[in-house]
Amino acid sequence: MLSGNRRLRRQLRTPDSPMKIPKRLEPLVEDGLVDAVVRQLMSGKEAMVFVVRCGAESRCAKVYKEANQRSFRQAVAYTEGRKVKNSRQARAIEKGTRYGRKVQEQAWQSAEVDALYRLTAAGVRVPKPYNFHEGVLLMELVTDEQGNAAPRLNDLEFSQDQARAHHHALMMEVVRMLCAGVVHGDLSEYNVLLGSDGPVIIDLPQAVDAAGNNHAKSMLERDVANLTAYFGRFDPELLATDYGGEIWALYEHGELHPEVRLTGRFEQSTKPVDLGSVVREIDDARAEDAARRMRLEG
Repeated sequence: MLSGNRRLRRQLRTPDSPMKIPKRLEPLVEDGLVDAVVRQLMSGKEAMVFVVRCGAESRCAKVYKEANQRSFRQAVAYTEGRKVKNSRQARAIEKGTRYGRKVQEQAWQSAEVDALYRLTAAGVRVPKPYNFHEGVLLMELVTDEQGNAAPRLNDLEFSQDQARAHHHALMMEVVRMLCAGVVHGDLSEYNVLLGSDGPVIIDLPQAVDAAGNNHAKSMLERDVANLTAYFGRFDPELLATDYGGEIWALYEHGELHPEVRLTGRFEQSTKPVDLGSVVREIDDARAEDAARRMRLEG
């Protein structure tokens, strides 16, 4: 008599599911989250993505690669500001222990899951997440007008008008993301799909918290610059814009909202810093602190 796992593998290799089930996807099948694996969709720097069948729906299953198999590393710039559950985990990560590496890997994977739920709730065009199980993210399959898996921007050519329209749509998605407190951190034509209703942003494990990461500003400006450079190939006028600077300035001044009207124009302040004024403010703060301490001691 066949064991449960052997029966499962035999049942999964049926005519309507010709692909052998990858080992990492077996727990999802065993738990009834996935009925069949249709095909591999892509293999990227951090994960492999499969088209799977869940009842009558086709979805994506993103299988994260182990840390030593990824070409995208968890740079400190990305992990800054991310919180762990307790001090034990924080110490383990800092010491680089085996347990610490495992915790850090789980946090890396969970970052995308958390970002997708957060951004979906904010109305940002990202794949809808359904489940995260055993290191596999189950999410919406983005399709084109023919119902096929949507292509990436880097595989497409556009007219000038199309490039301008898609660029504007993505600038507004960047705005909505920032309004939700998220910066993608690695945005380019390689992680945007062109779905039936327009661009959809994917690949968010390196997403950062805008308020909790000191590199958020430079990352957002780089994200915008990447997209502008790409669409500028089809509409050179875009290359003269500075949406990144404009968006961040509005955010810093509390004036950014999902319906904001962007101009693409932004001038960096060239006004010299008044160092004397800064020093005086620091001295005043120190004096106030010293006076407070004296009152407490008295």
